[in-house]
Amino acid sequence: METLKISKIFSSTPGPRSRKEGSFSGQQFREEILAPAIKKAIDNNEILIVNIDGTAGYGPSFIEESFGGLIREDHIPYQTLIAHLQIVSIEEPYLIDDANKDMKDAESYSEQLV
Repeated sequence: METLKISKIFSSTPGPRSRKEGSFSGQQFREEILAPAIKKAIDNNEILIVNIDGTAGYGPSFIEESFGGLIREDHIPYQTLIAHLQIVSIEEPYLIDDANKDMKDAESYSEQLV
């Protein structure tokens, strides 16, 4: 079981949705850190813990791009993702619900494309 603490391994000031919008984007976090780590956890049948505490805060687009993007862009099935990913926060627990909703919405969007 691996734990990623965003504030320690990425940034204490997460930025916008995409790389073109600015530094420390959700896209950068997903592509460089989150997607490789979750794919490794899936391959090893483990759980990846993502601790989102310790930052100056998150914009909704950062959360959506990071977690919803795993389904929409990285094509990880929703059921596989939720079986191998645990998001934790003591400081802002509502963000866990936001991330889960973003993943569920991305699943619905992906199903409409099929």
